[in-house]
Parts: sequence; C-alpha cells; structure tokens
Amino acid sequence: MSQPAVIGNRSDSDPDLNARLCEVFSALVQVHRETAHPVGAETLAHRARIRLSPASIRHSLAELELLGLLEQRHASAGRVPTSRGVDLYVRTLLAPALLPPEMVAEIERTLSRSTRDIQELLSEASRLLSTLTHQLGLAVAALLDDEPVRELELAPLDPRRSLMVLNLGNGNVRTLVLELEGPLQREELQEVAEVLRERLAGRPLSEVRERLATDADLARYSAVRVVARAAMAGWSRPVSTPLFSSGAMHIAELPEFADATRLGSVLRSVESGTPLDRLMVRNVEGQAAVRAGVDEDRALAGCSLVSYSLPGSVRGAVGVLGPLRMDYARTLAVVDAVGSRVADLL
Repeated sequence: MSQPAVIGNRSDSDPDLNARLCEVFSALVQVHRETAHPVGAETLAHRARIRLSPASIRHSLAELELLGLLEQRHASAGRVPTSRGVDLYVRTLLAPALLPPEMVAEIERTLSRSTRDIQELLSEASRLLSTLTHQLGLAVAALLDDEPVRELELAPLDPRRSLMVLNLGNGNVRTLVLELEGPLQREELQEVAEVLRERLAGRPLSEVRERLATDADLARYSAVRVVARAAMAGWSRPVSTPLFSSGAMHIAELPEFADATRLGSVLRSVESGTPLDRLMVRNVEGQAAVRAGVDEDRALAGCSLVSYSLPGSVRGAVGVLGPLRMDYARTLAVVDAVGSRVADLL
C-alpha cells in the first residue's frame, strides 16, 4: 500500500545514495518529466549535461535499477522511475518551490468568491487546482455525523467567546468558536461542559446537534442554553459531499492517458470516489503529501496523488491526480496553497 511522502521525511530504510547516484537519479527524473519517454545514458548525458562518461552513467543507472528506483520495461529501451523511486525523490531530493505572488493572489481572489457554501468552495477548489497544475483537480469533505462524541471541553477565550472541543470516535478533534449571548465565567463553562458530557457523551454527532437544538432538559439551565444557542449558530451544516473533480481534458492530453481504455479506467475510479476520498483525508492534517503509485486501485497504479488534508472543523481534503512524472515541486506548492486557503475559509 502506498504511503504519503513529505519533503524532508527521511527513513532509516532509505538506500544510501552517494553524490554520483543522486545526480544521475535527479537528472533522470527531470528528463523523464519533460519528455515522457524512457531515458538512456546518451540522452541523459546530452540533456542533463552530467559530467560523467556514458559508461559511468550506464553503470549508475544499473545500480539505481538494482535498488528498485528505476525500471527498464524493454531490454533496448531507457529507464523510468518506479513508484518507490518517485517516493524517495520527493522525500529526499526534491527542493520546495515558491509560487509567484500573482498566483498566490489568484488563489486568494478565486476562493474568496466561493465562501457561501462548502460544496461551492470545494468545487471551485478542484477547478482551480486543475487550472494551475494541468492535472485532475480533486476535493472532498467527509460526513462526520455518524461519529460518536467521546469527550467535550469548553475553554474561555474572552467573556463572550468560548472554544468547544469535541473528541470524536475516529480519533479526530474538532473545534468550534462560540459567540455567546452573554458573558460566562470559567467556572460556569466548566459546569456547562460537565452537564453536556453527562447528557451527550457517546452519542453520534448528528444526535448531539439535534439535542442541543431541541432538548428541553438542557434548556432548563440558563448557562447551558447560552452555550447551546451559540453552538447551533456557529456549527456548520452537516457535510456530505461527493468527490469533486475537474480537469479531465488536461490528463486526456497526456501521453500516459492517450489510450482511451486507460483514461476511462482512471475516470471511472474518480467518478466512484473510492479509494481516493479515503486516501486524501488520511494524511497528516495541514500538510501536502504525495502518494506515488496509488496501488489500492489497479486503475490508478500508474498515477500519483498529491493531497492536503484540511485541518479544522470539516474533515476533508483537496488534491491533484496525475501521472508519476508530474512536476512535484510546483504541484505540492499549489496544493499546499489552495488547501491552506480552503481551510482558512471553512
């Protein structure tokens, strides 16, 4: 099963590449990204201007193949990076890219127009990601209403604002800033939290939401009533969205998907939503990561998924699906910028 790769995240099991192998490997990844063709020693020497003899380059390529970082699909052809090779390249050799200020401004401007509705925002995020990366843009938000509330805490921010912290059964922590009708002291908030834990702990989030709005027993306590009203006023509506996707025309233009059968298999996987919706939200929140070779689905085995799991009140993610040879430095920067802005707006 593919695991998410993050820039700088080295592992003790990584092969120890010397400077020569690093140079040859990085150059091959770059040339393959530009040409979409297997790369041989002569091509590498000419295009990458490596100061090694063709024989030394061929020897280096053979070493990298033995390490599982490259593969040669035909005896007379050049080599291409494997999923393992791409994973190692992203984690240990890739330099982060900086987006130009005008692109950052475009992301801000585009997404700020779509804050009225979560579905509209996610749909716009998928379109923007596709436009900026020329890959398949993706966005999803997961339904949390069936998750049980294990713990509930209230902490004062100021006399009229409080933070509600919900620990859910899936291990996620969700927070909500409450705008209170009247001031409540720390001791009052602690008493309210105790009442709410007694009445609501272990119940699904959907039922907690309903009881805060309608439970007459809870409404008997004035402080609890203040907190419940604030929670209902600030709580996002239940989120149950499909996997939004945009940009099929972009990947259809790539040589990896020139075969109609291959393209159709990828698009059917995207349309079904699984396993992409699950994989996208499985990363560490608030950080863009790469899954090189989505081997959970045979149709996606030759693809890479770059995704950003959203921190905050909505469990979801945005990302990009494309070929193994994508421009990872730029794609990671774009996905991180769009994901960060979406998280800010939710």
